[in-house]
Formats: sequence, structure tokens, C-alpha cells
Amino acid sequence: MTVQIEGTIIVVDDDPYVLETAAALLREYGYNVIPCNNGPDAVEKALTLDTRLILTDIKMPGMSGIQLLEKVHAILPAMPIILMTGYAELDVAIAAIKKGAFDFITKPYNPEYLIDTVEKARRYCELLQVEQDYKQRLEETVRKQTREIFNLSREVIRRLTSVAEFRDVETGSHISRIGLYANKISEYLNKNVDFIDAITYASTLHDIGKIGIPDNILLKPGTFTREEFDIMKSHTTIGHKILADSPHPILQMASTIALQHHERWDGSGYPNGLKGSDIPLEGRIVIICDQYDALRCMRPYKSAITHEDVCKILIEGDGRTMPKHFDPDILSAFTELSETFREIYDSHQDGPGSTINAFPDSSA
Repeated sequence: MTVQIEGTIIVVDDDPYVLETAAALLREYGYNVIPCNNGPDAVEKALTLDTRLILTDIKMPGMSGIQLLEKVHAILPAMPIILMTGYAELDVAIAAIKKGAFDFITKPYNPEYLIDTVEKARRYCELLQVEQDYKQRLEETVRKQTREIFNLSREVIRRLTSVAEFRDVETGSHISRIGLYANKISEYLNKNVDFIDAITYASTLHDIGKIGIPDNILLKPGTFTREEFDIMKSHTTIGHKILADSPHPILQMASTIALQHHERWDGSGYPNGLKGSDIPLEGRIVIICDQYDALRCMRPYKSAITHEDVCKILIEGDGRTMPKHFDPDILSAFTELSETFREIYDSHQDGPGSTINAFPDSSA
């Protein structure tokens, strides 16, 4: 009694007797066999059926076994192909092995040797399938773990930004909007996907250092004294210290942004008075995002300003805020994206806690 083996063997030979006897022998051992008397027919079937291996004569009219090998391997490079050859064609068969043939059998063939060679090819196919299945499972496991790490890191960032929100209840939605503004400017500047993704989340931590500012200064409704303003400015260095030395790229960027989002292009900013391109790009992007949103918002010490007036202040200056404070390329990007900034501001007014749900979940 034979046992049916999954998959198809294609047997190719222009000699009807060899074709018939080889096919019959393989069927006896449980193989599903498709006989073909020419190369083109065999190639077509190999590419359309569940083919496990091909057993082919070398010397055939029209398409030789070597040509069949080359055509099939151009599309299915792992397909085992066994060549049947006469003694006079051994050099050709050995050359074919170098081209990727699995093995060769001399004619007239020994039935036991033919079955043994086919069995070896079948086991080879099974090992390839096991390896492929393992790789697929491994890749899926890695993708799943990467997604989990990706989502966890962003969830930690969301929760960390909520700390700043609850320290300064006036700026809850401000924090989330900064990330959205920075995202749009980075896209406009044609930055790569990793940079865009990082700044979208990292920029929401720009004011995390405010958790170290005393309430009597942080929540003061009036104008700061010089000493109070110096303390307030220290939120940049406090934020940097909180986030510094992290191995996580997003937190590394967040540390830079926390420190430098008040540095100005002309060198008049704080805490280090950096100038021009000495200020990292992420800091140059976030300062204009922060300035736009801060001017639009009502604070205990100021009234809200309309979108049109804020744009005029940033682009033309008002004596206190001047165009020279911003990277010219980023100011130009803001000018082009000003309506997008308006839309983001108008559509994100949820107040404290808004940062947690401000951004859609992503996958790596």
C-alpha cells in the first residue's frame, strides 16, 4: 500500500518510455506525478502547481534540461531540480550542479537510486519549509515585540507629559499642540520618517522642567521680577536633567528640546545663548511652535491673541518677538503652514489630559 505524499513532482522527458516508467515508479512510492514531454510545458506547470521538485532529462529538443533549470530558478530559486543524463553528458550535468541543480541521475537509471535521490530532495524541501516557517514566526514575533515596545515608549511619553499638564493646568492642550505643529513643519522640511516621528512625541516634553518651578512663580498672574524670571528660565535646564542620558532616541531628542526650545537664531535666547545652526534643528523647530501657541493662548498675565495677529508678530515682529529670533527656513515653513497651525489650534482645545490621546497609535 502506498502513502500519498503532498506536493507534485514534475517529470520531464521527450522519450515516452522513460517518461512513463519514471512516473509509474514514483507513483508507486506515493508521489503525485505530472509527466511532461517538453520543457515549456514543464515550466508552466512548475509555476502554477504546488510543485515540490522537478526531475528532467538534460538533452531534449526545443528547451534543454539546463534551459529549464535556468528558467525555473529565475523565478523559484529554491526549487530542487534533478537531472537525468547519459554517461556522455556527465560534464554537462556537473556544470549544471554548479548552476544550482540539486543532483543528477545517469541513464539507464537504477530505480532504487532514483527513489533515494528523490527522497533526499523531498526531505530538503521539507527542511526549507521548516526554515521558512521558522523565519516567518520569528519575524512576526519580532514585529509584535517591536510594536509593543513602540507603543509602550509612546505611552510612557504621553504619561510623562501629563505630569507637566497637571503642574500647569493652563497648558494641557498646549503641550499636545506643540507636537502636532512640529510634525507638520518637519514634514514640510522633508525630514525622514524617524525624525518626524521622534519630534512629534519628543516636543511634547519641552516644558517638563516646569515641574521643578515653585508654584508661586509658575502660577503667578503678574509680571516676573528679574529673580523670578531667572528661576522660570531654569525649567530648560531642569527638563534637560530629567531627560538626559537616556538610551532612547526620542528621549534624547526630548532632552535637547527641553534645554534649547528658548534659544534664538540671533543668539539672544536662553539658557546658553546659542546662535544660528549651533542650535539643533529640533530646538529651532519647537521655538516657533511654542511661540505661536503661547501667543494664541490666554494666560493669567495676558490676553489671547488672534491667529492673524500672531502671524504678523512672528513674521514682522512687534519689538519683543522678532523674525530674527527664528531660523529663516523654519519661519518660511511656518508662513506656508500658518493655516494648518490655525486648524490645529482650533481643533485641540481639550484642556488638561489632552496629550494622552492627542496622537494616533502607530506601529513600527
